[in-house]
Amino acid sequence: MNDLLRRLLFLPPQATELARRVDGLHHFVIIVTFIASTALGVLAVYYMARYRRRFRNQATQRIECPFWLEVLFVLVPLTLFLVWFRIGFAQFIDLSKPPPDAMDVYVMGKKWMWKFAYPGGPNGVNVLRVPAGRPVRLLITSRDVIHSFYVPAFRLKQDALPARYTQTWFTATQTGTFPVFCAEYCGTDHSRMRAQVVVMEPEAFDRWLADEERGLVTRADTAGEPAPETDLPSQGERLAAVHGCLKCHSLDGTTHIGPSFKDLYKRTTTLADNTKIVADEAYITESMMDPAARQVAGYKLEMPSYRGKIQPMEVAAIIEYLRTLRSSGDEPPIQGPTYERIGTR
Repeated sequence: MNDLLRRLLFLPPQATELARRVDGLHHFVIIVTFIASTALGVLAVYYMARYRRRFRNQATQRIECPFWLEVLFVLVPLTLFLVWFRIGFAQFIDLSKPPPDAMDVYVMGKKWMWKFAYPGGPNGVNVLRVPAGRPVRLLITSRDVIHSFYVPAFRLKQDALPARYTQTWFTATQTGTFPVFCAEYCGTDHSRMRAQVVVMEPEAFDRWLADEERGLVTRADTAGEPAPETDLPSQGERLAAVHGCLKCHSLDGTTHIGPSFKDLYKRTTTLADNTKIVADEAYITESMMDPAARQVAGYKLEMPSYRGKIQPMEVAAIIEYLRTLRSSGDEPPIQGPTYERIGTR
């Protein structure tokens, strides 16, 4: 029945579990509205024939609707709308909470292309490769204007905002190649801002990822020179030194001008106003761009703003580097949707 309704409505394939759930709600709404509109149309035609004016001077009959029928006319549509809202809201909550073991991929929109970066090093332009059956979290930002990352087969659409980042996630259930579009008008070549999601078998994806990481090292290690960093954590370590982060933040947990980077990622931090916050991607990014927004208790406000001085992918690299400085391998559950500012150029 699900596949039949999908074909009747000319919907794209359902390549994720979320797509089936979204279509289920869609089909529910369509069926109910179709039945209701058909019933109202038939009743309207019946009443037009049954109570039509038969004589020129015939007065229109006065009909009073009983109170119980008025209540029914209000409660039935209200109940249906509340049921639809409940189903849709549950889907929204699930979509806003990626599983703790989700694989991260950084996505950056730019006129007129999509760039993807994996923490392990590989990156691609307009081609996102993911494994089937594994949850994938997308951390999305924009280099210039507002874009919207839209995968019809996944029933997935998330805005990419300049100077901010958003997140979404999915678990692909079918292998194959699925188109990606920009669903927010972003300029003259908006309609040509297209990409592809290539869903691979888990074993094939693991081989591709290992080959890409090995290829990066091989291409970098030429003429006997040391190979530069190839993954995001290594890039973040270098960028933290280049941008002067290590002058104020220690790496061994000792107190310095600013909080230590040791175990900073996902740590519960107390602010100057005695509120507590989890140092996730959103908070770390905001602290880099607007240090005065949430000052950490016990430290003076001496950190400069890096707004306009650092690119979105550099922020991602530093965050990945901070993640490696956790003492334990286990991370707290990923938080819900965040919309925090990050630097653009």
